[in-house]
Amino acid sequence: MMKTVHMAVYDTFSDWEVGHATAHINRALWHRDPGTWQVKTVAIGAEPITSMGGMRILPDLVLEDLKPGDSAMLILPGLETELDPETPAAFARKAREFVTAGVPVAAICGGTFALAQEGLLDDRPHTSNAAEYLAYSGYAGGEHFVQAPAVTGGDVITASGTSPVEFAREILARLDIFEPHVLEAWYKLYGNNDPAGFCTLYEYEQQQQAAAR
Repeated sequence: MMKTVHMAVYDTFSDWEVGHATAHINRALWHRDPGTWQVKTVAIGAEPITSMGGMRILPDLVLEDLKPGDSAMLILPGLETELDPETPAAFARKAREFVTAGVPVAAICGGTFALAQEGLLDDRPHTSNAAEYLAYSGYAGGEHFVQAPAVTGGDVITASGTSPVEFAREILARLDIFEPHVLEAWYKLYGNNDPAGFCTLYEYEQQQQAAAR
């Protein structure tokens, strides 16, 4: 059965912040169950979206049609919130629906700010670009701020905008896409630039191919 992760897209969304996560969810390589996962994009409307990097995206789904029961996770990238504060607020309200339904949400950079404004970070461990950054949201969760690249607090994952690999690691772990030793090797390679990680991943790939014959 195919499982779908939904990623929010809005004009000026920070494409580099979510690339590691979405690519390794959508690509079956090294997956525990290859062919099980896909990523779909969701926007406020059906019009094309332009990322901060200038990439043009035609959304797969509009926000009002997104239901937690149809999704394994909602990912919220950062964006230039000062240009459009209403869009991240709408996605944060949808994120509340997800968390209430027990479906995880992952936010990075400006996405964490939207969750803070919605009150979703008031009572759980979380992180962001800086404690002072989130304080501007007026939220009540400052005592739960953790100085770390990425943090999982129950059904909510948060990360600094400078930590896309750590963000992806938390997402992949929460979704249980990789076996633990494979995820460890993945982070060795992509997080630490350690070639030992590639060797482990290559060996695992060979084992999967042999088992499939």
